[in-house]
Parts: sequence; C-alpha cells; structure tokens
Amino acid sequence: MKVSILALDGVFDTGLATVQDVFSTANELAGMLDLDVARFDVSVVGMRRKVHTSQGLRVPVVSADEGGAADWMVVPAIGDKMPDALQTALKRRDVADAAQALRQHASRGGRVAAACIGTFVLAESALLDDQKATTTWWLASLFRQRYPEVRLDESRMLVSSGAFVTAGAALSHIDMALLLVRQASPELAALVAKYLIVDSRPSQSAYVITDHLSHSDPTVERFERWARGRLTDGFSLDEAAAAAGTSKRTLARRMHQVLGKSPLSYFQDLRVERAVHMLKTSDRSLEQIAELVGYADGVTLRSLLRQRIGRSVRDLRAST
Repeated sequence: MKVSILALDGVFDTGLATVQDVFSTANELAGMLDLDVARFDVSVVGMRRKVHTSQGLRVPVVSADEGGAADWMVVPAIGDKMPDALQTALKRRDVADAAQALRQHASRGGRVAAACIGTFVLAESALLDDQKATTTWWLASLFRQRYPEVRLDESRMLVSSGAFVTAGAALSHIDMALLLVRQASPELAALVAKYLIVDSRPSQSAYVITDHLSHSDPTVERFERWARGRLTDGFSLDEAAAAAGTSKRTLARRMHQVLGKSPLSYFQDLRVERAVHMLKTSDRSLEQIAELVGYADGVTLRSLLRQRIGRSVRDLRAST
C-alpha cells in the first residue's frame, strides 16, 4: 500500500508523528513476526517546499507530483484549533492548492483519509459533499455551517463513506491510521494497537464538553441552563422554548444548526453526561442514578449509555 501524508504548513505535530509511527510500527512488526503483508510505502508530501509544524519543526517533504500515485492520501490536522484562527487558515493559498490536489487524487481513483481539523481541508475540496463524515467535536458547529452538504455525525470517532475516511479529534489520527493498516491485515492492525496500547474508541461522545458547544450560541446556552435544572422532571418543548426566549421552531432550528440535533436529543445527552459523572464519583446503584436523571429504570439507562458513548456501566465504574 502506497500512502502519501499531506503535510500543510502548521501541521499538528502529534497528528503527523502519530500517523507515521503507526505505519512504521506496522512495517517493523510485519517483518519481525514474518507476516505475509506488503510493506507500507509512506511519503510525506507538501504543497510548498518548506513546511513547518505548528511547533516550528521543519518537515522534510516532497511535492505531491514527486510522491507519485498513492493508494491513500492522508490529511493530518493543521494546528489552528479554534474557529477564528481556523477560518483564517482555510483561506490560505496552500490550502486551496491542497484541495485541488485531493480532487486530482480522487479523480484517479485514489482514496483519502483525514483526521481532526484535516477534515476541514478535505471538505474544502467538496469531495465530502453528500458523504457521511465526522470531525473534531468542538468544531462540529462550524463544520456544519461551512459544509451543509456533508452528512456530519460528530459523535463517531471514525466514519468510512465511499472512498473517504474521516476521523474525530486529535488522537483519532491513531484510529484512522490503524483503519488503513486493517485494510491490509486485520491481524497486523490488532498487533500494532497492542504495541501502542490503543483501546477501541468508537465514539467521541465520552470526551465531549457540552458546555463548550452550547456556549457558542445564546439561544442554545439558555436552553442548556434550563435543561440542566430539569433532568429529573422530564422534557417539555413548550417550556424549553419559553425558557430560551424563542419559538419552538426557532429553538429546533438553532439546535440543529449549532449541535446537529434536536432539543430532546441534547436533553438526553445531558442526562447521560450527569449519569456518567455519578457512576464515576459516587457509589449509588444504577437504579438510583436512573431515577435521578429522569429514567424509569436502570435497564433503560444502561442501554442508553451503551448507545450514546459505547461503554458499559462496568467500564465507567472501572475508569474512576
């Protein structure tokens, strides 16, 4: 498998290094254990001759043309982590050139994988239009506004859709690279994960800071304050809209624009968040916690925890 890693100026150090480390570890293990897996031929390509990481380290790159035709082009994050800085970075000429290079690569039948903020670079190419995708959770609102044609699900850590793979926040670079190794050999990917001590993380939901998301919009913030005080009592859209100072339709529209979900779905997210906190910080039974967050029984809460964050009650208790 030939892999080109596209390093733009200001590339996220951890993302770039992590992807390289996964492939180099895979090559070492395949040779050491005599696995019948062809080596990963990995090169780092750039849109400019001089590329530096976000921490100022020089990255040796070759041009995308010199790198030759690759099976996969991988786009790590760039280091601009907050909305204003990222939107400025996306206006750069090298980002536009990267989008064009990705389109050319895809037109030749190549596949593309992007992680964290690298998903924005891929989305700039319009290749993700009408595709399912994920992105880093705290920028999901911005992503949804910039690329309304993409079918975004930021709760997931990895999403495969057609010829494209997208991954969530920061260390999801590991998950993305392991997925590509798994294309060549599931056995080798499992070994690499063990050597690097990487656990399965199907969802980003367990890592989301809900306050960070809701405070990006005044209407959503008012709804969130109302909801946190009503988790035990239950949900009423009429009361929620009144508390947010808007109509039901406007509240639903703003929730979808900012968070990509309905008021009720976000209300359930807050219940799950509180339940997880109590599981980790108290010795209350599951039945008691279910009652405190407004569910009739522990069975319902157990199922919701598994569905929303992909973890069992036992795992959550053990992680304290």
